[in-house]
Amino acid sequence: MNKAEAEFSNLVKAYRKRHMGKGPGRITTTFCKQWAICEMEGNLSPVEKFIATADDGKQLLREARTQWVKEIYRNHPPLEMEALLGARFLELFVDIDIDKDFGMSVFVFDQDIERKFGSGRS
Repeated sequence: MNKAEAEFSNLVKAYRKRHMGKGPGRITTTFCKQWAICEMEGNLSPVEKFIATADDGKQLLREARTQWVKEIYRNHPPLEMEALLGARFLELFVDIDIDKDFGMSVFVFDQDIERKFGSGRS
């Protein structure tokens, strides 16, 4: 991760903590074209881990969590992220593996942020 990607990771963690009560334990961000791809570990709260032990708990939790995260970003646009990148947030794609407590979020912006922040990867 370069400096901008690390700063973006910190903003995502703080945003999730502020709006969801808990942020991921570990987050890594990669800029690719107009996407900020975040890999997140340690997302689930103790209550969510308990819910996952029920018969239908994992599927219900996965569906609820992915929809809830998208709804939060729709209702509370990530202004700090936009300010950092100088780009407008357009859309969010989210998924989580409940068993592994590993989630992915792909933030879509209106500009090529990889080119703008030169991650140095080929």
